[in-house]
Amino acid sequence: MPNNINAAGDVFGGWVMSQMDLAGGSMMSMRTCTKTVTVAIDRVSFLAPMMVGDELSVYTEIVKIGRTSATIAVQAWRRPQRQRCLQLVTHGTFVFVALDDNNRPTPIPAFQQ
Repeated sequence: MPNNINAAGDVFGGWVMSQMDLAGGSMMSMRTCTKTVTVAIDRVSFLAPMMVGDELSVYTEIVKIGRTSATIAVQAWRRPQRQRCLQLVTHGTFVFVALDDNNRPTPIPAFQQ
């Protein structure tokens, strides 16, 4: 069986979740300009299978910013080959913590454009 494919022949949900974690971490890092780590993943729902060959798009939205952590809503959408329609396959809430150079939680700086 190829990597990242489950026994049913669909893309393994853990792989989709890892892409969501990467997207959320990227959003957190871009917002804080610090090293970040995932500390919690909550309420992940798998709504539809992702098939081999589908295009995956992952979208993030910051829901809450605390002193050292942020909660980010993440959605994963699939676009089947040779189609225009998108389908929501997975969504969840991820919590990330900003770290300093000693890998200790550090305050999230105020947002500046």
